Amino acid sequence: MSKNAPTLELKNVYRSFKQGSQTLEVLRGVNLDIEKGEVVALIGPSGSGKSTMLQIAGLLEQPTKGEIYLDGQRCSKLGDSMRTLLRRDYLGFVYQYHNLLADFDATENVMLPQLIAGTPMKQAKEKAECLLKRLGLEKRFKHRPAELSGGEQQRVAIARALANAPKLLLADEPTGNLDPKTSEIVFGELLAIVKETGLSALIATHNFELADRMDRKVKLQEGKLIDMRASKFVSDKNFY
Repeated sequence: MSKNAPTLELKNVYRSFKQGSQTLEVLRGVNLDIEKGEVVALIGPSGSGKSTMLQIAGLLEQPTKGEIYLDGQRCSKLGDSMRTLLRRDYLGFVYQYHNLLADFDATENVMLPQLIAGTPMKQAKEKAECLLKRLGLEKRFKHRPAELSGGEQQRVAIARALANAPKLLLADEPTGNLDPKTSEIVFGELLAIVKETGLSALIATHNFELADRMDRKVKLQEGKLIDMRASKFVSDKNFY
């Protein structure tokens, strides 16, 4: 991987789906660079393709056409095993619904991705507790998800996403399931820890106030990506 390359590059990405005899074009030539340490807000109406774009950026879904690069490494044609390793070691994911494992406590939920990556038990526990403490959950180490509030569960999910020290965080409406006050608190904590660790991040949100706190905004509209700084469709020549 290249030191000077953007953390994430999407180049002329298309994604279409068949619906009977019809073809639904969700992404139509999306181009995006995210530099190291940059936090980008992805906005757009429901159904515009934000989740699809995040799935493709996170190597969970293949584009119909186009290229994905992580730190300069072309990922579009990698096999399943290599894509899995990159997701484990390079990417962190936060979703609107926390998806915590109900039978494990907060610390164990954050330890699991580390253990899968081969981190020793003691080290994984120390890292998990450090992250949970940083997110204000030092009194919730042994609580299972059902014993936590919605905001606390999402903090655990954020800690889990950061457990393997990813270079790129992908978040899909990470506070969309929380009330406004809790959403503001959790997002503030997420943004602070992302900035402290120098992560790059692509965060989909419907909340324009939260989007305004990120480094810049891009908008999905009719399958195209609009750079909100330029207020026009982004084309290849604008980006490259």
